[in-house]
Amino acid sequence: MATYLEFIQQNEERDGVRFSWNVWPSSRLEATRMVVPLACLLTPLKERPDLPPVQYEPVLCSRPTCKAVLNPLCQVDYRAKLWACNFCFQRNQFPPAYTGISEVNQPAELMPQFSTIEYMVQEDDLQALKESLQMSLSLLPPDALLGLITFGRMVQVHELSCEGISKSYVFRGTKDLTAKQIQDMLGLTKPAMPMQQPRPAQPQEQPSISSRFLQPVHKIDMTLTDLLGELQRDPWPVPQGKRPLRSTGVALSIAVGLLEGTLPNTGARIMLFTGGPPTQGPGMVVGDELKTPIRSWHDIEKDNARFMKKATKHYEMLASRAATNGHCVDIYACALDQTGLLEMKCCTNLTGGHMVMGDSFNTSLFKQTFQRIFSKDYNGHFRMAFGATLEVKTSRELKIAGAIGPCVSLNVKGPCVSENELGVGGTSQWKVCGLDLTSTLGIYFEVVNQHNAPIPQGGRGAIQFVTQYQHSSTQKRIRVTTIARNWADAQSQLKHIEAAFDQEAAAVLMARLGVFRAESEEGPDVLRWLDRQLIRLCQKFGQYNKEDPTSFRLSDAFSLYPQFMFHLRRSPFLQVFNNSPDESSYYRHHFARQDLTQSLIMIQPILYSYSFHGPPEPVLLDSSSILADRILLMDTFFQIVIYLGETIAQWRKAGYQDMPEYENFKHLLQAPLDDAQEILQARFPMPRYINTEHGGSQARFLLSKVNPSQTHNNLYAWGQETGAPILTDDVSLQVFMDHLKKLAVSSAC
Repeated sequence: MATYLEFIQQNEERDGVRFSWNVWPSSRLEATRMVVPLACLLTPLKERPDLPPVQYEPVLCSRPTCKAVLNPLCQVDYRAKLWACNFCFQRNQFPPAYTGISEVNQPAELMPQFSTIEYMVQEDDLQALKESLQMSLSLLPPDALLGLITFGRMVQVHELSCEGISKSYVFRGTKDLTAKQIQDMLGLTKPAMPMQQPRPAQPQEQPSISSRFLQPVHKIDMTLTDLLGELQRDPWPVPQGKRPLRSTGVALSIAVGLLEGTLPNTGARIMLFTGGPPTQGPGMVVGDELKTPIRSWHDIEKDNARFMKKATKHYEMLASRAATNGHCVDIYACALDQTGLLEMKCCTNLTGGHMVMGDSFNTSLFKQTFQRIFSKDYNGHFRMAFGATLEVKTSRELKIAGAIGPCVSLNVKGPCVSENELGVGGTSQWKVCGLDLTSTLGIYFEVVNQHNAPIPQGGRGAIQFVTQYQHSSTQKRIRVTTIARNWADAQSQLKHIEAAFDQEAAAVLMARLGVFRAESEEGPDVLRWLDRQLIRLCQKFGQYNKEDPTSFRLSDAFSLYPQFMFHLRRSPFLQVFNNSPDESSYYRHHFARQDLTQSLIMIQPILYSYSFHGPPEPVLLDSSSILADRILLMDTFFQIVIYLGETIAQWRKAGYQDMPEYENFKHLLQAPLDDAQEILQARFPMPRYINTEHGGSQARFLLSKVNPSQTHNNLYAWGQETGAPILTDDVSLQVFMDHLKKLAVSSAC
């Protein structure tokens, strides 16, 4: 019998799904008492090289209100060639192509190992589909469509069909234009055509209305290379004490309108590169006076961020339009000051686009991150997908509460949609305009089965995820994942439910709820909510005697969960102190789209120790791990920090690594550098690389993350060799746990 941990890992590998609970409480009342909601993390495009797409259409349930896809959980009558839907129990006839099926000759979708299956759907209208990506031209397919918009004080839409001459349409950067106005000015609206004999369709011919502004790479690679090479800084003079005028909002509006008018409902990316904040026109976030700083958290709290609400509304409107047409928006913001990511974040968050923040476009952080967007799979296709819709179907005991991730609601109501919303709710379908192989959504459910209506012993609940998307090869594909879990009575079988708790998935799913709430609620309120949920969970599943904190124990299935919550409370996702509004938006953007492994690293960074005492090993994220004769490597997802202990730093300054007799010291210094390079080469976005030492100014990156078990307040209570004291008034994990135990066993709570 496999352990629950093995079961969880096998299901994640096969289906890209991790549930907070893997045995489900059988009634609404019992589910409410579980504190952590029944929810899952879904990675729709989890890479499966062993899962080639089948070359036929999925078989759907014939009931119009269901249309679930045939799957291994369905009951099949091979003699009568009928199958019963496991969601609505409708009996369905197999299509004629399935006449040869039998118990020994099953189609793939009925085999247990194909609980996830991908269908390749052929469509006639895909011939006009071309990718619209702005990138190093040599990495793009020759027929990918490209357009170029530049902006400063004015916005220029470049014509790409003119050979030997540069021609562009210039727009004022201060005027807000409607989609219709933009399309009329660019000549994108088709004039009425006289009656004439229809001409046979030419599959490879591009629409003439887009040919001036969107061109295949193979036609314009030289033209565009020259054009990009000729680009200069905005020629308009910038008076002393002023910011450059930057019409970002209008430029983005024109880009959205251009794609809206030429490639609606076709996969495309808008890539926005900005070196500073929008300073004029619709979407501006700060004026051009340098003496007026860009808004801070303090300004926002005091309602003193003059342009914020209007700018946010402008970008939300653009994000909604882009999402409606299946276009995703990437933002690459590189500047030493803030660039307006707070106001513009909806453009990436709602469309599944990338958000990259750096100090300069001339850094390896930006250059390598940008290149990785265009990495290819083992078949030579980009690891990206477009225009996805995710539909969730549930068995009758469940309803869908909502989703948190890079998606927008499609407002599809139905009997399986809950009235209680968690995240983006009120629907059973969402649109995800841009997907990559690690894009992960949190899906939240509600058990609606009544307490007085017991589910038969051995009953199973089922959920089906249907993701339709445009593959980067331009094929339309449908990936279907169908899962089932056992129901259990929480009064008589609580041990089974408890043992099937996935504390890692639960921590990430609760953290997503917390971060989602933090976007609209005060920080202290969110922390109090998280604390209350943690106390309730400990009261429900802890073993203790009333009013006796020393008796409190948690089983192995729950033992790590409190420390995840401790580190989450201190994380930049919930703590805005020492982070700008743009930085907070950046951190939250990535947390809401990464898979479970990366999300856990963000919540509780990983710390490795290198010493002469043995091979590298993971150590506690604690100040007691900071020793003089150790090198530490910390991975926070956003930063990779190498920290040399005091003695190691002194030896390096003395040059021991250059002496032949101390070659082992040279190897010790090199080992964390090699491991850091492995992480740097695989991570997206590329993390900031920090090499520091005891007493160094950048040591703060490490000191701010470790649990402050030793501080200046309790320094003399510790031996001198137990670690490094942290100058902080933050409580330690030990103090946090002591308070938690006290509250969990209290009768008053």
